[in-house]
Amino acid sequence: MAKKRIGILTGGGDVPGLNSIIKSVVYRGYEHGCEVTGIRRGWEGLTHLDLSNPESKARYVLPLTRENTRTIDRTGGTFLHSSRTNPSKMKKLPKHLEGKEFPAARSTKGGETTNVYDVSKQVLANLEGLGIDQLIAIGGDDTLSYAARLHQLGSKVIAIPKTMDNDVRNTEYCIGFSTAMTRAMAAIERQRTTIGSHERIGIFRVFGRDAGFTALYAAWVTSIRCLIPEHKANLDQLISLLREDKRKNPSNYALVVLSEGAQWEGYQVQEYGEPDAYGHRKKASVAESLSDEIKKRTGEETIVSDLTYDLRSGDPDFIDKLVASTYGTMALDAVVEGQSGLMSALVDGKYDLVPIPDPKLGPRHVDVATMYDVSRLRPNYANKRGLPVFLNRL
Repeated sequence: MAKKRIGILTGGGDVPGLNSIIKSVVYRGYEHGCEVTGIRRGWEGLTHLDLSNPESKARYVLPLTRENTRTIDRTGGTFLHSSRTNPSKMKKLPKHLEGKEFPAARSTKGGETTNVYDVSKQVLANLEGLGIDQLIAIGGDDTLSYAARLHQLGSKVIAIPKTMDNDVRNTEYCIGFSTAMTRAMAAIERQRTTIGSHERIGIFRVFGRDAGFTALYAAWVTSIRCLIPEHKANLDQLISLLREDKRKNPSNYALVVLSEGAQWEGYQVQEYGEPDAYGHRKKASVAESLSDEIKKRTGEETIVSDLTYDLRSGDPDFIDKLVASTYGTMALDAVVEGQSGLMSALVDGKYDLVPIPDPKLGPRHVDVATMYDVSRLRPNYANKRGLPVFLNRL
C-alpha cells in the first residue's frame, strides 16, 4: 500500500507555536507511515513553484522528517517560513506562468482598483505534481479563506487556526494568542515604572484590525482601560476616565490599551501603503492619534508604546505549545481518516473538529454585550460562571 503523502504550510503572520504544530504532524504522521512535505512560504510555495526547475523546488519544497523537526518546537516563528500570498487574487504572475491563461478580474480595495489573476489551477497542478494527497493549512482568516476555496475545488484540506488576534470563527482559541497576552501583560506591567515615574498617561497599541480580543484580554489581566473596534467610544468619556484614574493613583499615572482598529466618535482609522494580497493596508497608529487628542484637550503628557510585533516574536508559552501540538495531532488524525474541509478547534473549552469558516462571514468579533463594559471602557468581569477557560462562547 502506497504511503499517504501530506503537505503542510504556514501562511500570514508568524506566531509562537507554529513549529509545535509542524513537529506534531510529522511525528504523528511517522506513526501512521505517512510522508510529510513542507511547503515553504505559505501559498506562495504553491503558486510560484516550478516543478521543472530544481532551484524552485529547493526553495519551496522541504521534506520533513523526525530528524529535521526534532528541535523546532523549542523556538518561535515558523520553520517553513511564510508569506501573504492569495492564489485567487494575484496582482502579478510568477515569471514561469507569464503568457499562460488564468481567470482574471478587477479587484477594488481601499479605493484602489487592480487586475488580479486566479491561479488556483496552478496550485492544484503543483499539489498533484508533488503527489500530495492531503494538505494541512495553518493560518488566520486570510490563509484559511483560501483553504476553504481549495476544499471547494475538490482538494482535501484540513485547517489549523493561528493568529494572535484570536478572531477566527468556529473556534474559541487560535495559536499565538496566549503567548501574545503573556507578553502584553509583562510589557504593560514593566512600563508602569517609567510611566509612573514621569506621572503620565500610558497608551499601548496592540494588533486587532477588526476584532478587539487582544486589547480586551490585555486590559483584563492588567486591570486597565481599553478601546476595541467593536465599540466607538466617546472621546470625552475616555479622557475623563483616564484623568480620574490618574488622580486616584498614588503614583499619579493612568493606562489604556487600544486595538489597532479601535475608533472613537468622530475618528476614522487612517490607512497607508499598498494593500496586501488580501486587500489590507497598514493602519496609522491610533495610539499616536489618541495621544495628540489628550495633549490638545487637557495638556496632559503621554507615553505611547507600540506592542504589536513584539507580542508575536520569540518562544511559545505553555498554553500555545499544548494547544498547538494537540491541534496538529487532531489534524493528522483527520487526514488519516480521509476527512476534508475541517479545522482543529476549541468549542466550549473542548477540542473538536469543525468546518473551515465561511470566508464571507469575516473575522469573529468580541460580544460587546457580555464581554465589554461600555460605561467604564473596561472588560466586563461579571457573570462568568459556567464559561469555558477563555471566557467566551461561539
